[in-house]
Amino acid sequence: MTNHIVLFEPLMPANTGNIARTCAGTNTVLDLIEPLGFSTDDKHLKRAGLDYWDKVTIHYHENLPVFMKTLKEKDEFFLISKFATRAYSQANYCAQDHNYYFIFGKETTGLPEPFMRKFYEHCLRIPQNDQHIRALNLSNSAAIIIYEVLRQQSFPNLELSHHYSHDKLKD
Repeated sequence: MTNHIVLFEPLMPANTGNIARTCAGTNTVLDLIEPLGFSTDDKHLKRAGLDYWDKVTIHYHENLPVFMKTLKEKDEFFLISKFATRAYSQANYCAQDHNYYFIFGKETTGLPEPFMRKFYEHCLRIPQNDQHIRALNLSNSAAIIIYEVLRQQSFPNLELSHHYSHDKLKD
C-alpha cells in the first residue's frame, strides 16, 4: 500500500515545497500534473521544502488524462474539493492491497468541473465554514488528508515516538 498526494497544475512553489516536506515526513509519494506554475528548481520551492526535496519520490505527469492512465485496477483515488458532499473522514483507506491517490486542484481554480462531475463518487470534502473563507490552504489541506489516512492505517513505517539526545521532556 502506497499513499500519493497528487497536485493538479500547482501554481505556488511554497505550497508544493511544503507538501513535499510533508510527503518526506510521511513516506508519501508526490505526483505533479503539468503544467506547473513554477520550475522545480525554483528557490522558493526549495526553501519551503528545505533539504527534503531529495527525500521525496516525485512522479511528473504530462496532464490529467496521462496521470489517470497510470492508475491500476486496485488503486483508489479521491478528489479533494470544497464542492464534495462526503467528508474525508467518512472514507476507509485501509485496504492493504490498494494504493491511495488524493488529487488536489490548482490553487486558483481547483479541479476541472467536467472531471469532478465524471468522478463525483470519488469526491471528498474537508469541512470548513464557507461563509468565512473560500478554501483552506493547499498545503494545510494535504496535511489534513494524509494524516487521517495514516491514522486509519496505524501510521505505517512512522515513529510514534523518538528519543532525542537533547530531549526537552526528559531528564
